[in-house]
Formats: sequence, C-alpha cells, structure tokens
Amino acid sequence: MESITVFSPAKLNLFLAVTGRRADGFHDLLSVAVPLTWGDSLKGAVRPGSGSTKKADSDFTLGCSDPAVPMDGTNLVLRAARLFRAKTGLGFGVDFHLEKRIPMGAGLGGGSSNGVAALKVMNALAGEPLGNEGLMELAAQLGSDCPLFLHGGPVIMRGRGDRIEPLGALPAAERLRGRRVLIFKPDFGISTAWAFGRLASLPSPGFVGAWVETFMGAEEAEGRVAAWLGDAGAPAEKLLFNSLEAVAFEKFLALPVLLERLGRQFGLAPRMTGSGSACFALLGGPDDPPVEKVTRAIREAWGPSALAIETTIG
Repeated sequence: MESITVFSPAKLNLFLAVTGRRADGFHDLLSVAVPLTWGDSLKGAVRPGSGSTKKADSDFTLGCSDPAVPMDGTNLVLRAARLFRAKTGLGFGVDFHLEKRIPMGAGLGGGSSNGVAALKVMNALAGEPLGNEGLMELAAQLGSDCPLFLHGGPVIMRGRGDRIEPLGALPAAERLRGRRVLIFKPDFGISTAWAFGRLASLPSPGFVGAWVETFMGAEEAEGRVAAWLGDAGAPAEKLLFNSLEAVAFEKFLALPVLLERLGRQFGLAPRMTGSGSACFALLGGPDDPPVEKVTRAIREAWGPSALAIETTIG
C-alpha cells in the first residue's frame, strides 16, 4: 500500500461532568461522547525512495487545506507519526495532507481526531503491525480525548478521558446512532487549557444565572448516566449536561444568549460541546422547525461567518 485516506470525525460531548482535580494536574471527568459523520480527512502517502535509516523529523511532512492550522511539532498528526515510528521502528517517510473542516478551538475534538487518523494511516501503510491495544496506548500518549476516536460509536469516558467504555450495541447507543444534529460555532474559539484552568479557579460552586449547573460529584454524575442508560424511553435530551458551560458562558455571553433564544423560539435544547465554542442542537423531534430557519437565526446573532452544519451521530 502506497497511500491511504482516512476519515477523521468530529465528536460531541452529550454529557460532560468535571468531577475533580487529580494529583497529576489533570481533571477527573465523566463524559458520554459520540462521533459524527462529519469531519476531516487525512491522506498519507509513502515518500518514494525514502527508506530512511536516520529517522529524522523531516521524514514526515504535512500539508493542510486550512492555512491557520499549525504545521510544526505541536500538530498531533506529526506527533502521532513520530510516536508510531518510535514504537514500531518504521523505516520510511510519509507525506500527509489534511483536508480540514473541523474548526480549531471548537470543542469538537478536531486535533485529537486528526492525531488518531494519523496513527491509523501509519498502521495501514506499515502493514498493520499494531493491534487495537497498541494503537490505544499511543492514542493515550497523544492526548486525553484521543482514545475515543479508536471506537466507531458512542462511548463513556472516565479518568482524564483515557478510560473508554464503548456502548456497543446497548439500546442507548442505538438511540443515538443516526440522530440528526445541528452543529454551530461563532467565529471565535475557546482554549481547552483556559477553560479547565478557569473552572479550577472558581472560588465556590455556583454560577450567576439559571442556565448552568457547574459542579457535579462523581457519584451524582455516574448516577445520572446510569439512569439514562437504564431508561429505554429516555431521549438524548435528558442526558445533556456540560460543566464547562459555566466558565465559557461567564466570559462569552454570546453563547448563552443565543442558546436561550433558540430554546425559547424553536423549542430546541441546545448545549455547548467540550470546552466550546461550538454548540449543538439535537434534531428529529416531531415539532422541530426547519433547519434553515434555525441557521438563519444563528447567523443573525453571530454573523454570516458563523459555522452551521447539519450532520448525524455515527
């Protein structure tokens, strides 16, 4: 195999409870996360005649359709390639090209998904030397939410995001797959590091306003997820929660103002995903308004450059 193209999906956090601070500086969390059928694509091609034994960083190159994406050592595609080489002793170079659709600073997991896509590309080009366990080990080294992208469906994330429980064929997962969803994002992003840091600095539980429950302990979070999983008739809307809305909405008032308007005007239950700034609204109810009307309202509030795209849960 000389080249391969891999789909790199965006993700949503339908439920995200930050339940505590860990001794290693990370946060403990519990999240129900789902991949989307919309995202980026990553192509990798073996560089002709590369057969490198010196194994230099220049063995791997990256091009991207979005000039704003960093191309240095911070990019998870290149980091993943080097991790894979260190693990397997890969002896050839790879030229990558990333077709970028997932915006940065969105909470949609684009960078993490791209890194895992690079692991898949490398593994395929090398003849599949690593099984799922080996890929999971490398994905966990790349980032806290990277392992979820090795599963093709809804998962529960625990720990710092690295402990993954696939929902597999559970009825709850079947209720989610194929569900239509509208993703929308303003023209600004939010730093994940800032959001978690700000959450840790809050002096006490609470938030000025009725929109957000900020703090949820591990026992309460596990109980809420278990109750939703066990209720065969519970829609996904009953699960929705995100601890990080508290800090994002405090600073970026355009987010809660629009979400409240969409709920009031269209009867939707929109939320933010991850650390933002992307938000989403689940669709498919009998009284849902036309997506075009909702999209128009989003762009009236956030401007014509706002992202608004309909997709489905994978």
